This record gives sequence, C-alpha cells and structure tokens, in this order.
Amino acid sequence: MISATSDTMNLMRFEAHGRRLRVDFSKPACIAIPLDFTGPQPSCFGAARAEARPLEAGDFVGDTRAGGSCNCEVLTLAPHCNGTHTECVGHVTLDRVAVSERLPGALELALLVTVAPATAADSAEDSDPAPMPGDRLVTAAALRKAFDEYDGPLPSALIVRTAGSRNPHHAYSGPAPAAYLTRQAADFLVERGIATLVLDLPSADRADDGGKLTAHRIFFGLPPGSRRASEAQRPRASITELASIAPSIADGLYVLDLQLPAFLSDAAPSRPLLYAVQPE
Repeated sequence: MISATSDTMNLMRFEAHGRRLRVDFSKPACIAIPLDFTGPQPSCFGAARAEARPLEAGDFVGDTRAGGSCNCEVLTLAPHCNGTHTECVGHVTLDRVAVSERLPGALELALLVTVAPATAADSAEDSDPAPMPGDRLVTAAALRKAFDEYDGPLPSALIVRTAGSRNPHHAYSGPAPAAYLTRQAADFLVERGIATLVLDLPSADRADDGGKLTAHRIFFGLPPGSRRASEAQRPRASITELASIAPSIADGLYVLDLQLPAFLSDAAPSRPLLYAVQPE
C-alpha cells in the first residue's frame, strides 16, 4: 500500500509496505531510445526503417523548407521493430486488444536490476522450443539472485538491464540476435507479482521460435494453446522492449512513469521515465 504527501511541486514523501520513502519528480531519467526518423535507428526482424515525409494535400505541402506555411509530417513506423515500445496481451491473441486501454496510466514502484545472460549450454533452464547451445538466456537464477540482494518494498514493475554495452541503434538480425527469457524466468516474474516488465532487449522471446512466444504467453497468463484475451489470467500485464538504460542509472528502486500514446493497437511507442527513490 502506498500513501503519499507532497512538500513541494516536485518532492513527494510516501510510505510503501511500511517503508518511508521520498522521490524528486524534477529529475527524470528517460530510458527510451529517441526515434530519429532521419538518423540512426535500431532495426529488428527485418522491418523497414521508420520514416517521416511531408503531408501533401492539393496545393499544401507540410514542409516550411519547401514553401509550406507550417510543418506537418506523415510518420510511418512499426512499434514492435523501430524503437522502445510497450505491448499487451493483444500481441499474441486473436482478439484485437489495445495497449492504451489495458494500461490507463499510473505511477508504480519499479526495481532496476542488471543481470548477466547465461549461455544455454551452461544453463539448466530452457524454453519452448529448446534453446540452441549458443543462445544467451536471461534466467530465473539470475533474477532470483538480484531479488535476494534487494531489501526494499515489493515492486510491481521490474526493469532488466543485461550486462555488456550495446549500441541503442543496433541492427538485430538472425534467429537469436540477443538474449531472451527462459520459461523459468517468466514463471519467476509471475510468482513475484511483477505486472510491468521493461527489457533492454528486442523481445522477451527468441526471434525465431516458431511462433511459440513462450515467455510472452507465460507472463500474460495465457493457458497453453489459448489465443483468447479473455482467458488471460494477467490481462493488465505489459512488456516494454528495446529500452536503453544508461550505465549512469544505478540499480535500485524507482518510481516508473510509463508514458504511451492512446493508440488502439496491441503495442505503441513508449517513453519510460524513472525517478530515483530514496529512504526518508
């Protein structure tokens, strides 16, 4: 339970699970990759670049450099592939479910942890289909160790940073271009009550997994074989992928403000903001 008071416009003191804490809302840390429509971008699953072009309608051109009275651009993008995005259970169901309706917006406690992916050949954990020996895995063992080292209020959100530097504009290609969650890791997150998962990875699952999306399905609480959103046991769970978490942002407890537009789509570009939490 969280109860809060505010001394100023930016500083809030609150209590969570018996702990007295404070947060300064004047110092946000953005962990989204800025989407530059004319510059470097991340690339996933062979998708085309996100693009921007001036609107043209009759004699009007939406570009002041081309003689237009104002700038008005038409943007084309694939949220799942062109940058930081948040998705809901509608990502894997026959039903069309809008992420903006499942996540109406709220602040929540989030724990940021850094974990080192394990090589599948060296791990007893798995997924469906079985990982290839060289695949890199975010394991339940690594997540459990991070939680065991944490002594604070229980978060409802978890932000996972994988160890090792990565260009935010990396081109992800191939069947397993990045680490992904084992099914045991997804089960562990559900057991810990994590409803909001933020990853610095292009997907919670292997890029080429035969369409299984095992970690997604476990995290959303879908029974085996189900593709109906109404059967999801965790209908308001969300996964944010392709976050970019600077090394200067320390592991620990934050208030997460997960901002996204009112798109009626299973996924939308998102802007996660972190506010460091301090003991009172």
